[in-house]
Amino acid sequence: MTTTNAATSPPVVSGTTDLPKSSSSSSMSSTTGSTLAGNFQTFLTLLTTQLQNQNPLDPLDTNQFTQQLVQFAGVEQQLKTNESLAQLVTLQQTTQATQALGFVGKTALVDGSTATMKNSSAVWHLNVPTDSTVEISIANSSGQTVFNGKYTAAAGNDIPFTWNGMGNDGTQWPDGKYTISATGKDVANNNVGIAAQVQGVVSSVDLTQSPPLLTIDGASYTLSQVKSIIATSY
Repeated sequence: MTTTNAATSPPVVSGTTDLPKSSSSSSMSSTTGSTLAGNFQTFLTLLTTQLQNQNPLDPLDTNQFTQQLVQFAGVEQQLKTNESLAQLVTLQQTTQATQALGFVGKTALVDGSTATMKNSSAVWHLNVPTDSTVEISIANSSGQTVFNGKYTAAAGNDIPFTWNGMGNDGTQWPDGKYTISATGKDVANNNVGIAAQVQGVVSSVDLTQSPPLLTIDGASYTLSQVKSIIATSY
């Protein structure tokens, strides 16, 4: 596969790196904690007072107080756990935003079958699970089939396939969006599933979404959809 470097406009980053904080949820959590703490102290005061002033001939049932004490302690622990989980979620969102910003301007490989042909060159990557005879069909944005071909491919991942835009009838098709379809047959003539991936430069990142969205050739992808980053020679 021939790699060409072309000057591109500076990448655009939309959104901000500061993640929004919900003042209402923070206030509610703080208020709930304060209320629980106040009730907890009040309960302990009442418990201590009643135990000190109980009738020795008719003592109070301390089992009920113990059960209530355990319930209060359990609720308090649950609230603290929820606060810790909220902090972990916020930390994860910040990490995702930092990772997403690091992809801007880089060439990424993502699952997909539609690639953009530029300067009469469109590139796909095929995942072939076993040695196969691969039949490739390429269609334009209108769904018209513009190219067909058969190739022998060894088993492997990220096998590049480059199309120069030349149709079977000798027509040079213009730059634009083209979709590939690949099917395979192994040596025993069994059908083989072949997955396609496309590559493109990450032009922008939308940090207002959770998780952040990367824009690659006009389409949006999450970080989990990025399979690899392709090194570019300069």
